[in-house]
Amino acid sequence: MMKTVLDKKIVIVGAGPTGLGAAHRLGELGIRAFRLYERNSYAGGLAASFVDEHGFTWDVGGHVQFSHYTYFERLMDDLLGSEWLRHQREAWVWILNRFVPYPFQSNIHRLPRAEMLECLRGLISVSRKAGGSSPSTLADWIRAGFGEGIARIFLLPYNFKVWAYPASEIGCGWTGERIGTVDLERIVRNILDDHDDVGWGPNSTFRFPLRGGTGEIWKRLAARLPDDTIHYNKRVVRVETARKLIHFADGVKDNYDILISTMPVDALIECSDLLELKPAASRMRHSTTHVVGVGLKGQVPERLRTKCWMYFPEFDCPFYRATVFSNYSPQNVPDAACYWSLILEVSESPVKSVDQASLIDSVVEGLLATGLIDSKDDIVSVWCHTAPHGYPTPFLGRDEVIGPLNAVLEQRQIYSRGRFGAWKYEVSNQDHSLMQGVELVNRLIFEVPEMTYWFPEIVNSRPR
Repeated sequence: MMKTVLDKKIVIVGAGPTGLGAAHRLGELGIRAFRLYERNSYAGGLAASFVDEHGFTWDVGGHVQFSHYTYFERLMDDLLGSEWLRHQREAWVWILNRFVPYPFQSNIHRLPRAEMLECLRGLISVSRKAGGSSPSTLADWIRAGFGEGIARIFLLPYNFKVWAYPASEIGCGWTGERIGTVDLERIVRNILDDHDDVGWGPNSTFRFPLRGGTGEIWKRLAARLPDDTIHYNKRVVRVETARKLIHFADGVKDNYDILISTMPVDALIECSDLLELKPAASRMRHSTTHVVGVGLKGQVPERLRTKCWMYFPEFDCPFYRATVFSNYSPQNVPDAACYWSLILEVSESPVKSVDQASLIDSVVEGLLATGLIDSKDDIVSVWCHTAPHGYPTPFLGRDEVIGPLNAVLEQRQIYSRGRFGAWKYEVSNQDHSLMQGVELVNRLIFEVPEMTYWFPEIVNSRPR
């Protein structure tokens, strides 16, 4: 099998974590017969970072670095060495004019008494129900697992703000590692002891680059590739799968034997000659993410001094998450003695519109309404970035759509992987994404099964 692949020309589309992972693994194995094309002038994809005109560094969202893979950890160590900062996660929910520690369900003792009792009654109610049919939607899963109180107060409104689709239109097969479930006895004990319970989740500790933001990781990995293998400013406009020919917006064409695509699979099919797949691809759903970075003068307020990120389920602000980005590294601001910074994320979809003309004003008003900032006068820099494909929605029937699409693609030696190539949110973190590229190369060369793409539940059950 290895000799067969060595005889093939491999083209990779996209220099995000997945494409770079595939290219890096090929390089590790001494294979040079590949080309990597990136539509932007930089590497990193959704994990890229930018520096604005005032010297603030910004990520495309609130990225943090943690992993389920020894391979990934070792590569990260090799890329940045001692240039990592390590953090204990401090995540919160801003709700009912107060901060509640994350995970919310474990800390309902922080709520006003009426809402706490509503949540507790709901938890007790679901604990008494045995069996029943398995939920098919996220809304049903939330109500069945957390009760009506937590569903109404937090999980349903928050998930709408994140996904930009109602939870009744989202599947629930992805939820295993993403939403903590319930230990009723422990929750009651937390109420009685007034105890904050904050350790759940795979990102309870994480690390972050000292300088350059998350994008520094991927810049360094891209820089390790031979110069003649990576090509920037190459936007795909047409893929002829029958002729194995790829066309770019600048008129350049290239042929391939094997195509590894990390572009959104619906966009790949739309620009291909696979007409029979287009109706299925049109069923796919995703949200757009608007990222607003706000640079502020002064020191981070005491109320935010140790916080990492905060969730916002209520509608007194447009953002669903705020990250105190200057807390991740002092190098994220021009001078840590004089400035601090916040990253805010706002979702958009056909059922949740965003007026981009007023986006910044609405974000600033939301910062004031939620008490994240005290005055507009403290703002010294505002940065905006829109990711048209922000979240791959786990829409109802997702697997029934994605599976057949990828089966046809693979018959034509096209392998669609990555956050939007695989369309599996449950394995779309940076570590998952890079390993999708690495594992695909291992499969092509050594016939080793891909774990991340095919078995997300096994990968995510691994202890860190």
